[in-house]
Amino acid sequence: MSLKKLPSISFNTGEYVVYPTHGVGKVSDITKQNIAGSELELLVVNFDKDKMTLRIPTAKIQHVGLRKISDEKTINEALTTLQGKAKIKKVMWSRRAQEYENKINSGNPVAIAEVIRDLYRNDNIADQSYSERQIYEHAVERLASEISVCNNCSMEEANKKLTDMLAK
Repeated sequence: MSLKKLPSISFNTGEYVVYPTHGVGKVSDITKQNIAGSELELLVVNFDKDKMTLRIPTAKIQHVGLRKISDEKTINEALTTLQGKAKIKKVMWSRRAQEYENKINSGNPVAIAEVIRDLYRNDNIADQSYSERQIYEHAVERLASEISVCNNCSMEEANKKLTDMLAK
C-alpha cells in the first residue's frame, strides 16, 4: 500500500484558516515545542468565538484537513447552492441529522450551504424541531464566518447575505 503524497500547504502568522470540525480560526503562531522527548513544529490556531486554541503539528496539517479560506469562486458556488431546491431525503431524522453534521464538519462551504438550503424555513421557524434549528444555526454560523473573512465584512453582513440568498 502506498501513501499518496499531498501537496504541502504553508500557513503564515495572522492568516485565517478553516479547521473542518471547528470552523474559521486565525494562525497566531508557528512554534517549536518539546513534547515527549521530541521536538515538534506546531501551528497555533485561535478560535475567538469558542475561546479555544489548537496546536497542530505541521506534519499532521493535511491529515486533519486544515485549509486556507475558500476563494471567491467557491463562496459564489456555495451561495448559488443556497438558491437551489431543497433536497430532503425520506429517511429518519436521526440519519439525516447525522448526514447534516457530517457535511458541516467536512468544512466544505458547498456542503454546508446544502445543509442550510435543506433546513431553511422562510415562513415559520416554529415548524422546525429544536435539533433542526440547532443544526441550521450551526451551519449558518459556520458558512457566515467563512464568508465574512473571505469578503472582509462583518458577521452581520455575511448573515444578511445568506438570508437574502435564501429568500430569493
